[in-house]
Amino acid sequence: MAKGSPTVNRVSVGTSGWSYPTWRGGFYPAGLDPSRFLAFYAERFATVELNTTGYRLPAEDQFRRWAEQVPDGFEFAPKLPGDRLGMLDTFESHVRHLGDRLGPIRISLKKARDEGALELLLGSLDPSLRLAFDLEHPSWDGIEPLLSEAGAVRVGDLEHPALFRYLRRRQAPDEAFAATVTAAREPVYVYFRHDDEPAAPVHAARLRELLDP
Repeated sequence: MAKGSPTVNRVSVGTSGWSYPTWRGGFYPAGLDPSRFLAFYAERFATVELNTTGYRLPAEDQFRRWAEQVPDGFEFAPKLPGDRLGMLDTFESHVRHLGDRLGPIRISLKKARDEGALELLLGSLDPSLRLAFDLEHPSWDGIEPLLSEAGAVRVGDLEHPALFRYLRRRQAPDEAFAATVTAAREPVYVYFRHDDEPAAPVHAARLRELLDP
């Protein structure tokens, strides 16, 4: 049985990945086999970032197997490395095998602003996909209106028009952060970033408590 509601007022809370042996004895039971990690996780949270896709693209069957291990309503947020523009078609065809478990796609761009690359990404991916651009370089500041026009959102942006919000956080949530999340009118995805210690699932559970006391 799930412990509490994983989705509260359109807010989906999860962590950045789940396959961490160092979480055993903290979040996962000490003797739990890694093959059971995802099912255990999905009983407690409604979404997870799928970071492995940012390093190598698994086979199509792997996406189907992941989808089969989680309940209805659960969503994966795959990571797309924005500097690998030649793999866009393959990436999309593979993640589609998640079926209705496919959530937002986080597109990671670490380099300086390149609107040509952005245009290619927006023009190559199916417009029905929910795209969240994780733009690390400060030269991207001010790109939010252009993303809004394209139906996409910048990770961390709560100000510009968007169909959904995508937030990433490492530190523990407090009441101020919970209030910010609650104030958003759109669906919000919140992911707590991974540490070797199982702090991320603790923070995610705490945010749910703050949202639904």
